[in-house]
Amino acid sequence: MKKNYKKKGGKHQTSAAHAPQEGDVRAKKHLGQHFLTDESVAERIADTLSYKGYPHVLEIGPGMGVLTIYLLRKETDVHVIEIDTESVAYLHEHYPALEGKIHEKDFLRYDISEVFKQDQFAIIGNFPYNISSQIVFKMLELREYIPEFSGMFQMEVAKRICEKEGSKTYGILSVLVQAFYEAEYLFTVPPSVFNPPPKVDSGVLRLTRKEELSLPCDEKLFFRVVKTAFNQRRKTLRNSLKIFDLPENIKEDSIFGLRPEQLSTARFIELTLKIQPHAI
Repeated sequence: MKKNYKKKGGKHQTSAAHAPQEGDVRAKKHLGQHFLTDESVAERIADTLSYKGYPHVLEIGPGMGVLTIYLLRKETDVHVIEIDTESVAYLHEHYPALEGKIHEKDFLRYDISEVFKQDQFAIIGNFPYNISSQIVFKMLELREYIPEFSGMFQMEVAKRICEKEGSKTYGILSVLVQAFYEAEYLFTVPPSVFNPPPKVDSGVLRLTRKEELSLPCDEKLFFRVVKTAFNQRRKTLRNSLKIFDLPENIKEDSIFGLRPEQLSTARFIELTLKIQPHAI
């Protein structure tokens, strides 16, 4: 049954809905929902994409659409994907411009090619904190189709993705994302602009795909090397990569005396190339 929502602030526009009001949709803790209520922040996030070189934009987890409003003002084809049935009902009622473009699916489990086929598209969103890293990993799987990606994460996660080697927060996400994208941390957002407010600050980042989509090494092995190294990040690579059963003479190379956070993405590629002839 379609839910009737109370309309506040007069009539809705026909091309885009009114600014969402607090309380229109109940935030659900198990979905990691924190609804953005500050329209100036939403507009800033919408402006992080260039909208050039691709025909579509996919917003993940639009909730009540405070960001969607500003996306619909751009010269692009906007689609949204939302798993929360209450939010989906709200979007159908208040956003006629999205007719046929509201996908009630789980982004992590949905084959998005059913929507965009082989077209390029950007991803944007105020991402649920509990699945934000998984969204990034899924984006990496689809990198051939995604030239731009931007949105809001828990600040710690956003900074980790953009961090460079030498930092304690530099990790798996940092290396894997930066192998294929230029990563920029853009700005910090306080808890006070959300309903309900999270317990931590949020951060907005932008990822721009590099021109070269492929790596000069075996990509599956690269992913495996990076993940294995950081799973024991306090150990040197000589010890953390024992699972590869490498010949002793290979491990004499000075790179194996380093810890994973000391290696840039380029050096992880170099490391993978050294391991590749001996990897099973």
